[in-house]
Amino acid sequence: MLVRLIAFVCFAALAPIAVAGEGPPEGFSELFNGEDLTGWHGRPHFDPRKLEAMDDDERRRTLDGWWNEALEHWRVEDGELVNDGKGPYLTTDREFGDFELLLEYKTVPKADSGIYLRGNPQVQIWDYTREGGKWDRGADKGSGGLFNNTRGREGQLPLALADKPFGEWNRFRIRQVGARTDVWLNNQLVVDHALMENYWDRGRPQFRQGPIQLQTHGGEIRWRNMFVREIPADEANRLLRRRDEGFESVFNGRDLTGWQGDTGSYEVVDGAIVSRPGKGGNLFTSDEYADFVARLEFKLPPGGNNGLAIRYPGTGRPHLTAMCELQVLDNDAEKYAALDPRQYHGSAYGMAAAHRGFLRPVGGWNYQEVTVRGPKVTVELNGFVILDTDLSQVTEFKDGAPPPGKDRTSGYFGFAGHNDPVAFRKVEIKRLDPQ
Repeated sequence: MLVRLIAFVCFAALAPIAVAGEGPPEGFSELFNGEDLTGWHGRPHFDPRKLEAMDDDERRRTLDGWWNEALEHWRVEDGELVNDGKGPYLTTDREFGDFELLLEYKTVPKADSGIYLRGNPQVQIWDYTREGGKWDRGADKGSGGLFNNTRGREGQLPLALADKPFGEWNRFRIRQVGARTDVWLNNQLVVDHALMENYWDRGRPQFRQGPIQLQTHGGEIRWRNMFVREIPADEANRLLRRRDEGFESVFNGRDLTGWQGDTGSYEVVDGAIVSRPGKGGNLFTSDEYADFVARLEFKLPPGGNNGLAIRYPGTGRPHLTAMCELQVLDNDAEKYAALDPRQYHGSAYGMAAAHRGFLRPVGGWNYQEVTVRGPKVTVELNGFVILDTDLSQVTEFKDGAPPPGKDRTSGYFGFAGHNDPVAFRKVEIKRLDPQ
């Protein structure tokens, strides 16, 4: 509750305010110009992967058909974007990665709607009254929740009922970094750093990029003051590291105090631990950990290769003697094009494959969290969960047999160098109580 109160106070003090007709707040750009539908196209509830898979001619014909239909149901009136409750959803031509969105909407009884983020449903807009007839679907809890998350999952229902009465304008502030999503409705925090699930394929993370869509469903809805800003990587990393409860720094940013192992193979450069070029070796903490969360930032050079040693005993090769080695790798390097899927970034080496496509460009800082509970390992990269596995359930191994350290219950945390100058900084660990 204290965290939510602090978040609300910070929002009230710092959130940019959009005033009708006065243009975007500093740092934001217009999504809707108040005059016409420039910058938008029509698209219904449709899997973006299927649209991408079409050839150019089929895609053009499909989009043209949706656009012609959309024009029958969307109009601009007095600087407001108006939909009659029917037709394809209005969809931005631009695609977004990490972003912050401001908008206002006003709707009517019995209607519901929503906002698709990166083409994924949705931040829900309800008729929250009993008369709306959808209390069985959670409408009584109010708008703003991630309605298409699995029922009972964090963010699926809003934290507060914040809707204004019909006839009044409601204001959303929506921020998405990776799949981590925060929603404020009328200055109340209603979704707090929840992971938005991928509706189109729940076995994969949310899309890395995609458009914003305004859903139409059952009644008139009006939109205005729609502004967006893209969030740069350094800010995204700060937002992902937003809470400090229980975390302790294990790297002072100056030297290798508190670390052991092949200290000669690593150096501290500009506040980061860097593996020396041409040298391998394992660097690991002075303390051991059982269940824990580790968070850090890392930067890969072209073709870079390293690893996170999890519950390492202090001797041997981490991918064999530790519980696992979590790969740190430039997935797009040509020399790694033919690896086993269990060797790419974030994978438990040789045992469980991570999802690919969520690294930032080589040379930029990535943010990663690793959670280890018993035999379970979760890797969250730049706000996307790329690995969620139970190593006790793995039965097939790259090298034919389970690594001897797989069932370790405690050990050191560290880095497994492979001759490349991979950099790590802001390394923090939180111990977890056993479950």
